[in-house]
Amino acid sequence: MKTDKLSSMGSEPNGSFAALIRKRQTWLLLAGILCFVLLPRIGGQYTSYLVLTFFGYGVALLGFNLLFGYTGLLSFGHALFFTSGAYTVSYLTAKFAIPYMEVSIVVAVVVAVAIAALIGAICVRYIKIYFALLMLAFGMLTYSFLIKFYYITGGDEGMPVLRPHLLGFDLSSMSKMDFLTGWYYYYVLTVFIIATWIMWRIVSSHFGLALRAVRDNPEKAYYLGIDVRRYRWYAFIISGAYAAVGGALVAPVIGNVDPTLTYWTHSGTLVFMTLLGGFTNFLGPLLGGLVYIFLQDGVMSLLHYWRFVFGAMLAFIVIAAPGGLAGAIELIANKYSAKKDALGG
Repeated sequence: MKTDKLSSMGSEPNGSFAALIRKRQTWLLLAGILCFVLLPRIGGQYTSYLVLTFFGYGVALLGFNLLFGYTGLLSFGHALFFTSGAYTVSYLTAKFAIPYMEVSIVVAVVVAVAIAALIGAICVRYIKIYFALLMLAFGMLTYSFLIKFYYITGGDEGMPVLRPHLLGFDLSSMSKMDFLTGWYYYYVLTVFIIATWIMWRIVSSHFGLALRAVRDNPEKAYYLGIDVRRYRWYAFIISGAYAAVGGALVAPVIGNVDPTLTYWTHSGTLVFMTLLGGFTNFLGPLLGGLVYIFLQDGVMSLLHYWRFVFGAMLAFIVIAAPGGLAGAIELIANKYSAKKDALGG
């Protein structure tokens, strides 16, 4: 049956523990986590710094793909939630002298949920290009606000982010790189793993199944008793909260937040990462984010016009591998398995 086939794909996860253990991508994920845990010990500080940035973007990408891949709504303004999380950390640490990272994350989620609830109530009434353009408009409105209201936001200079306390411990005596690639690295890795597990449970639940029904056939979902707008609104709020957590985690890494974080090109970066990895696979956006960060670092060090290279790459992926890197890997693996079974038979 078609449903059984979809259940075996990364985009349609089965929530049972036995099914989870049998999945190839589960073991790849566990191997990846082990590599991330050992990286600060076996890799250089700069590599750990890049991976630390990926953890923050990874959380944001999980939320973005809940909206895009699972609900079918493409946002060109999602960076505004990422920025709200980053500015929240800056305000709490620099303005209000509240250095606790846990408080910053909670407040960032509350602020993002409030913003997403208001914006989502308007945007989820529309779909396709209309939704995307509405989000682009809200993103650029936020960018203009951050630029113009200098005394509140710091204008184009942005605002500093002071070193946060982790679990109540003040680690200000450490050097910045030792802090980022040491205690903070494992702190963010833990948050990243927890956020990934929660998102897996969400997309594996009846709620996730309802979102896929809304994505595939909203009219049929409506006649089956699913409140389409309300489910889109819920997905929008969850997506915004995840993006805010990602921004909050990245803020101490970059050390200064500014309006460029909410510019439309930054929202485009989230879209690019998702398409690069593959939005039809649960782990696809994470793979895309990791590859993008390292590829950008390498290409920027060689070429000034690195965006030209990335544009050509996006065009190639859309044409040659619409399923992204994860989809291409899964396709190759399935062909290899089928060939091996045929030879064995």
